Amino acid sequence: MTTKTGVEAAEYSVWVTADQLQPISGVDLSTVMTYKLPAKPPAGASGWTVGPGERPGQSTVHDMACRNAPPLASELTTLEALDALERPGARACEVCDAAAILVPALGLGGSS
Repeated sequence: MTTKTGVEAAEYSVWVTADQLQPISGVDLSTVMTYKLPAKPPAGASGWTVGPGERPGQSTVHDMACRNAPPLASELTTLEALDALERPGARACEVCDAAAILVPALGLGGSS
């Protein structure tokens, strides 16, 4: 990563399938951290929405098909849902796929 004072080491993450991985001759990859991808969203899922949280000033991001999603809520894109989760007091719903899909994605775009 380039900074105002020079170059700084940075960590990058990328999601790949097992079929995309190939051994590198002479390189030990046994210490590389791996994570299983979250389950795919249900076929009927059309996007994300945000509603009030459990306490005043809090919010919860839901899959549009979630039974706990607010009625008649506006649909958010994935990027809008991630932005909503970065706001103070926001959380992802544990009932639908919001927590399993969106929370890991927050760590992928982090900057230091």
